[in-house]
Amino acid sequence: MRTRHALSWLIAIIVAGSAQGAGTPAAADLVLTDGRIYTVDAKRTTAQAMAIKDDRIVFLGSNAGAKAYIGASTKVSELHGHLVLPGLVDAHVHALDTLDLDVCNLNSKQVTLRQMSQFVAACISRYKPADGQRLIVHQWDYVGGNQTDEKYPTLRAALDAASTKVEIEVLGNDAHHAAFNSLGLSHAKNSAGKIIGLSKATLAGEFAQYKDFVGVDGSGEPNGAVNEDARYLINPNSMVYVDLDEVLKAPQRVPQYLNSVGITGFMDAMAIPSGQAVYDKLIATNTLTARVQLAQFYDPSRTRNADGSIDYDGMVKRAVQEREKYAANPLLHAEFIKVFADGVLEANPLATPPTLGNAASLRPFNQPIFTVDKDGRPFVKGYVDLGSELCKQTRKDLNRYSSADAASAFLKAHGYYPAQCIISYGHLQHERPVILEYVKRMHLAGFNLHIHVIGDRALRTALDAIEAARAADGNSATHDSLAHVQIADLDDAKRIGRDRLYVAFTYSWMDTLPDYDITVIPFLDSKALGNTYATLHPPGNFYDSHAYPVKTVAEAGGILAAGSDAPVGTHDPQPFVNMATAVTRAVGKEPPLGPDQKISIRDVIEAYTINGARMLKFDHEAGSLEVGKSADFIEVDQDILALADANKAADIANTHVLATWFKGKEVYAAKR
Repeated sequence: MRTRHALSWLIAIIVAGSAQGAGTPAAADLVLTDGRIYTVDAKRTTAQAMAIKDDRIVFLGSNAGAKAYIGASTKVSELHGHLVLPGLVDAHVHALDTLDLDVCNLNSKQVTLRQMSQFVAACISRYKPADGQRLIVHQWDYVGGNQTDEKYPTLRAALDAASTKVEIEVLGNDAHHAAFNSLGLSHAKNSAGKIIGLSKATLAGEFAQYKDFVGVDGSGEPNGAVNEDARYLINPNSMVYVDLDEVLKAPQRVPQYLNSVGITGFMDAMAIPSGQAVYDKLIATNTLTARVQLAQFYDPSRTRNADGSIDYDGMVKRAVQEREKYAANPLLHAEFIKVFADGVLEANPLATPPTLGNAASLRPFNQPIFTVDKDGRPFVKGYVDLGSELCKQTRKDLNRYSSADAASAFLKAHGYYPAQCIISYGHLQHERPVILEYVKRMHLAGFNLHIHVIGDRALRTALDAIEAARAADGNSATHDSLAHVQIADLDDAKRIGRDRLYVAFTYSWMDTLPDYDITVIPFLDSKALGNTYATLHPPGNFYDSHAYPVKTVAEAGGILAAGSDAPVGTHDPQPFVNMATAVTRAVGKEPPLGPDQKISIRDVIEAYTINGARMLKFDHEAGSLEVGKSADFIEVDQDILALADANKAADIANTHVLATWFKGKEVYAAKR
């Protein structure tokens, strides 16, 4: 495939060059003039005009030079000084989940538990699920709002107030958190498929391995919060955000929506087998207007042989079959494998006792002691001394506090719950040997790895796995990549560079917001108190100096890409919000997060274009605007380069796409 594309590119260059040499270049189909065309070529060239023949760029240069390409049938379009960029590449997006369908959707609005209960009850009235059926509530902001009151002390209580007859599942807008009402909790199945329910008893018995992923109240009963793989006990499809049958009715809506925000290439960051029907229909109907890499997802922990061992051979066989299925397709390939190294960092300070995040950490999480301020927002007033004799004795005999009365007495005596004496380092998504073996097997089969990494222990594990896999097959030329990298030991950040790995950072997360910060920072740094920026970010705090080390990775030789992770947070991949935050590391009037890790607008444009195209292995066709390459480009309403150069980088977030072109055809045009 690469040979065929390279040949077509070479022919286009020869034709264009010979025509120019003869003084009579062939007339173009389209000539764009009077623009600022930022090519993202090796010299970061800016052109004034561009000519396109068929689906190829045949000229870049001045207005005067473009005149030679204008013939009787050439369409000439003035750009009126607008900025033109290569089509954007989102290297980590859940594309099929970005569609905004008619569903019960909180749209990431912060609500109290009382308001959530009322909202869900209204959805039940509107969508009318039958008794016993499941209502899914989308885009719940699990870190903001969620204030409790006497009637709604837990998520479970709030959802029970909405209905006890309809099973309710609330999906966190991060795809890692969820909440269920009592009916939903009662439907949990064990490994034999028998319904035994999630309860204090089953969490101490058959479901003991999931206890760190299920929120509980002071007496140890589930409080409604069910995270990560524990969700599958109730709903095996908890990671699928949309109704794929609904998407299949008009699958062209997926690329059309992505085109509307400037995206002409992307990685589907968790391509499950059931979703491939959507791509197959796009291919069959010739409506795929983007270049796509599928990061195939198989779950080692849930793919077993009859004897209970992990079926590595079966997963590799299936992955190879899917790769071969698309090998000859010019737009879509399946050459990557998605792996989760861990989950997420965010905890729930409003739970009683507070729940911890589950990302894999090199250090034990703190156990903050919370109260609430006058607005019901969590407020850090101190920390549990995990090394105290009291906590040591409590950990030895937690069962003595299993009753609500005993836990309440402990709280009254000491100011925190006995469960807050627990020491946790979070969790890898799979046991470390499983991650290393799975990565090695897929690497030996010729796949590129794409690994979700949040905690610093997860990062170290991912790096160890990739390095071991490369040593096993002697191949260090694969396009192995990491996603997110929220917390990193700085030596490991430099290892990313040494290994020449790609990192699909989600730049819009790199800011300081007190409602978010209080769910993470106190659990990592015991100097954080209160709930304001100043108290949560004391000088030299751990989070600010270890979060999203973008510049450190780049300076060490790592390759910056960009991944929105949509619909996490928002259905909108918001590429220009990501760009703005990469440059500012701030949002609104809040101070920046780790300002020494800022990068330039030109660096983040490259992350969103040529670097993303290289990572996904279509840089020979796209990612930069050069003669011979495909005419994939966008016109935008603001000069984001000029804004950054004028110290107005925050305004980049307000940029909109005016038009998107793919393979020489306009696939999106905004109303003007």
